[in-house]
Amino acid sequence: MNEKLTSTDNESSTRTDVAAPPETNQSLVAGVHSRDAMRVGDLKKPRRENSFLNAFLPNRIVSGATMKLIIIVEALIALAIWFASPFKVLPQPGEVLSALQNQWMTQGLGQELAISFGLNLQALAWATAIAMMLSYLTVIPVFRPIVAAISKGRFLSLAGFTLIFTLFTGGGHALKTSLLVFSITVFYITSMASVIAAIPKGEFDHARTLRMSEWRVVWEVVILGTAEKAFEVLRQNAAIGWMMLTMVEGIVRGEGGIGTALLDVKKHFILADVFAIQLVILLVGMFQDYFIGLVRRVVCPYADITLERK
Repeated sequence: MNEKLTSTDNESSTRTDVAAPPETNQSLVAGVHSRDAMRVGDLKKPRRENSFLNAFLPNRIVSGATMKLIIIVEALIALAIWFASPFKVLPQPGEVLSALQNQWMTQGLGQELAISFGLNLQALAWATAIAMMLSYLTVIPVFRPIVAAISKGRFLSLAGFTLIFTLFTGGGHALKTSLLVFSITVFYITSMASVIAAIPKGEFDHARTLRMSEWRVVWEVVILGTAEKAFEVLRQNAAIGWMMLTMVEGIVRGEGGIGTALLDVKKHFILADVFAIQLVILLVGMFQDYFIGLVRRVVCPYADITLERK
């Protein structure tokens, strides 16, 4: 009788041990109703370091305040170097500001800037439309050699095409626009075609598994899938228009423009005015660059989510 009781007690204790949840595993495996299960696999955002010394170490993310301090310090160093420049031929900052005031108030620099800004926007719009259309056509094999040939035009000088463009356009505003469009397009196509060629095969396969037609795959993967990169390519190549503006407006001087004003003061070796006009071009170009980047962040807010330095 005692043996049966002992056996029964052992069996019940064994069943109790089996049924009881192991307390040691509760810290490792989240319960069904625990909020910890929602945090499994989350990646913590990298902590931004506040120390200024971290700015001199690789792959560090500094705070916004630290970055502003770095910009201010570097700007002050640049100004100090400019003030203490041993080259007497270079104008001082005060001379440049005085020349800028004179150009803006008496020489009509604002009107010249408006002419050049309108020309640059028009050329950029045409170049964007042409380059995007040709780049997207690279999904069709028959167009790939054509696009590759056009992209090689970035090695050519505009001086050899001036006569040809003049015969086609008749000169004037159309000549300036066509030369500027050509300058931007050959670089724009090269960059955008590379973006499309770099699309991973897995993205195409994923779209095909959703039973999309090939034209729907082009729309979803090639056009919509590279929208944020298209804005970045636009931002990078828009600067080419301002770089080529002086040469283009120097060929056709009838409408004026800030490039024409720059060539006039350079001809008379008025360096303070040259620096002043260059400063205006720099500021306008930076504003254009910032605006395109702002549009990109508004239209494609997902583009910077996975970047480390954001």
